[in-house]
Amino acid sequence: MIHHSSLEITRDGADAEIAFWALLGYAEIPAPAGGPDTRSRWLRDTLDDRPQACQIHLLFEDEPTVPTRAHVAIVRPAYDVTLAVLRDAGLEVVDRERFWESPRAFVRSPAGHRVEVMAFAPRR
Repeated sequence: MIHHSSLEITRDGADAEIAFWALLGYAEIPAPAGGPDTRSRWLRDTLDDRPQACQIHLLFEDEPTVPTRAHVAIVRPAYDVTLAVLRDAGLEVVDRERFWESPRAFVRSPAGHRVEVMAFAPRR
């Protein structure tokens, strides 16, 4: 199990990035240090009620690294609804061929990070 993934963003792009991840069912959580974290902002998958639910950590960098092909893949059981929400928000959603029999699509966050949205995880 992967607990979290970290993505580099600019500090002034944090609110837009958090709003994007909210469309995917993630909500901001406090960093475990107890006080405000001036180096990052953290998100948690709200569709997973397990304590170990996946997190996304947005790390502040003056010049963030944004890979062109590398990506985070997430599973959204309400796949069609999720894609509609993304499209209604004005985001470009690119449908891709099925892998593992699962419908999937790609979208880019405001910071340019590539996110794969899948209907379900591989069954084999």
